[in-house]
Amino acid sequence: MNWDVFVTCAITGAGDTTSKSPHVPVTPQQIAESAIDAARAGAAVVHIHVRNPETGVGVRDTELYAEVVERVRAADVDVVINLTAGMGGDLVLGSGENPLPPNPDGTDMAGATERLKHVRALLPEICTLDCGTMNFASGGDYIMVNTPSILREMARQVQALGVRPELEVFDTGHLVMVKEMIRDGLLDDPVMVQLCMGIAYGAPDDVISLMAMVNLLPPGSVFSAFSIGRMQIPYVAMAALAGGNVRVGLEDNLYLGAGHLATNAELVTRAVDILGGMNAKIMSAQAVRDKLQLVKR
Repeated sequence: MNWDVFVTCAITGAGDTTSKSPHVPVTPQQIAESAIDAARAGAAVVHIHVRNPETGVGVRDTELYAEVVERVRAADVDVVINLTAGMGGDLVLGSGENPLPPNPDGTDMAGATERLKHVRALLPEICTLDCGTMNFASGGDYIMVNTPSILREMARQVQALGVRPELEVFDTGHLVMVKEMIRDGLLDDPVMVQLCMGIAYGAPDDVISLMAMVNLLPPGSVFSAFSIGRMQIPYVAMAALAGGNVRVGLEDNLYLGAGHLATNAELVTRAVDILGGMNAKIMSAQAVRDKLQLVKR
């Protein structure tokens, strides 16, 4: 059991969720306001994607990130900013019979330097690194692409910037990549891992699979765990019981309960209530900075 837990709120993601809930923020102002509300509800960390304000589609526009970050930093709350660096690894093959050329609708492939452009410009305390390539969406031809060479170069650049990488791990093989980057000196202590459970073609979110992943973590690493959909809320307790920290938010789940479309603040409040009922202490943003040796900008 982890008795000192920090809560991360994943504010919006890049998936096709904006048509499913009016609470999924789209514009920079909406994303920033939702992040600020989540922080007021008890989130120590906010994980941020941005979307095209006109279409709602996930993008990697530095100017949009800058507006969100500036609004959050100017607010009267203290929260750790965690920017995704997962965009730019999207490959959609042509079809099962004719995979090449890739389908331009949805394909967005960029090199390490381009994928980190917004991180370099804004210097958040944390940015994510997705630690492997995998089939991601059921029934289609989309592949999340993160090759060893891209990951190593991204890790090298993030390390040089003094930003803490949150290592997104979707299956056991991704932990092999994490351990190789530790071996090669590309990751500084404390290593920060996010166990992403229940995603199609990744590790399932049952207790045995979670604990198998936890038992494979690098010694001394700090980890969080989450699942998607209806399992997000049970995973608040499961992650803490497994010794980890917690992630909730509209990137991964739209509902507080049956028929109740949630806000990010409501999901954070529910997580804080669950953890409080378990006698766990909710960590502040500054406590997280101290624990993870983060540099506040």
